[in-house]
Amino acid sequence: MNKPASGYSVAQSGEGAVIEEKDVKVRMRDGVEVGVRIYRPEGGGRHPALFAASPYRYDNNELPCLPLFLWRETGPIEWYVKEHGYAYVHMDVRGTGTSGGEFEMWGPTEQRDLYDVIEWIAAQDWSNGRVGGIGQSYYCISQWLMGIQNPPHLACIAPYDGLNDPYRFVGYHGGIECNFALYWFNSSVRVPNMYPANGDNPRSLPKDMYYVMAQHPLRDDFWTQRSAWEHLEKIKVPVFSVGVFAKQDLHLVGNIDGFLRASGEKKLHITGTATPLTSQGDFAKVEFHRELFLPFYDRFLKGKATSWDDRPRVSYHVHNTGTLRSFEQWPPKGTRKAQFFLGAGPTGTVRSLNDGALSDQKPKADGGKTSYTYPHPSWVMGNVPIGPMGPDPAAGTLTFTSSALERDTELAGHGKLVIYGSTTRTDMDIIVKVSEQFAQSPEDRAKGIQPRYAIVTKGWLRGSHHADRDARFSTDDIPVYTHAKMSPLVPGAVNRFEIALLPHGWRFQRGSRIRLEISCADSPITDFLFSHIYRPDKHGTDTIHHSAGYPSELILPVLDV
Repeated sequence: MNKPASGYSVAQSGEGAVIEEKDVKVRMRDGVEVGVRIYRPEGGGRHPALFAASPYRYDNNELPCLPLFLWRETGPIEWYVKEHGYAYVHMDVRGTGTSGGEFEMWGPTEQRDLYDVIEWIAAQDWSNGRVGGIGQSYYCISQWLMGIQNPPHLACIAPYDGLNDPYRFVGYHGGIECNFALYWFNSSVRVPNMYPANGDNPRSLPKDMYYVMAQHPLRDDFWTQRSAWEHLEKIKVPVFSVGVFAKQDLHLVGNIDGFLRASGEKKLHITGTATPLTSQGDFAKVEFHRELFLPFYDRFLKGKATSWDDRPRVSYHVHNTGTLRSFEQWPPKGTRKAQFFLGAGPTGTVRSLNDGALSDQKPKADGGKTSYTYPHPSWVMGNVPIGPMGPDPAAGTLTFTSSALERDTELAGHGKLVIYGSTTRTDMDIIVKVSEQFAQSPEDRAKGIQPRYAIVTKGWLRGSHHADRDARFSTDDIPVYTHAKMSPLVPGAVNRFEIALLPHGWRFQRGSRIRLEISCADSPITDFLFSHIYRPDKHGTDTIHHSAGYPSELILPVLDV
């Protein structure tokens, strides 16, 4: 039987063992000590190290990877250590778990800590001097922040399912306040710190980061200091960026932007897993790591010849079919822009506030306009009415629906919505969804049953942010805004708004219809954790113009395959 040294434990099962150093303190350059837990193979020798960092406490690692514990996002630690000879170092970021200091959520000091711990790992007598990043979500964001600093002993990063611009995807979608920030900080950061699995050393986080975020509605220094996004070109180490179509509201853009702008060797893969919750389960599976991540780590941390070199530069699973596509670039080469102009309708295919139409024909001079007043009296849960058959998401929104598709139609890349809009207020929140509306029988339609649908992509914009495009990153296809200042709208004046749609890979069935929804609100029923705060001052009337002079249009990237 193995006899552990003081402060060690040895986990023995099957062949080999894992030495676990439970609470190791590492001194940072400012004197604060952060806590790490080290897992390494028994038997001595020097090993490459995987490094994971989050506020979720390493003493919660014994918990199962279930949606109940959404923050369990480390991957299969024991498998890497025992079966593949890696050390695994899990850090509690400062101010959380066993680490000293104050939690600052990706702030400058936390970023420097990542650098310092990487260099400390490389200096240990069990390390071969090569460190790779690992982990999902917050752990992934930490990897982007490692990468932009280029510590000498960071050899590679494999960011899975993680953003790199907290303002745009944690705090404010298109400038509109996200409910996710409140849920995440209280449920995923505070709770695991206050009630760790082993019951030891509960940690209260007195600084309310959600309140702090709410004090910064614009993308000011608070946000830019916490963002890797402006600096992605600084990443020199090899990058394997793995995104998730089902997490488009939160992380997907970060994985794509990181791939596009990192300067070293890089590849992109996007999974077609069914839901945001299943992405966590995927990352816990040995098979997932054996196929995707192990060849990458073995190549750049051990110098072995692996299947990594044969992997295409870009690959993804079409979200709703699972079909694997491979390309040399993102967006895929060969896509074409399909234009759908908004019109008055009706289509007779869905019950909504207006039942407008989408057409490939440009609108006529008298194409008209569509208005709605909010909050609408039918809204119950967010903007979703509750009817005799339960929640009815389409009934409370503006819809514009195409004719039935004559053939299967696949989308791949980034779409855009151009809206000519006016409002009775000095601001206008625009929240949009593009869905596949499935074919419906005449009998069901006659009974008043709403057609089945699936959300394909979304977009958001606070109207007062539309005048300030970010010239560094904005393109004709993907409008990007600085969100650094507000320009109040003139009530009644028509403005041209361009709204980037989230990247997507989706195949519409023959007979389905493309449906666009427009609202100033949304709901947990349709948007899960990613709905938006409805402020009490949001009441008025918005108008969407769709005439020859104001040709509002939906532009989608069609891939002919």
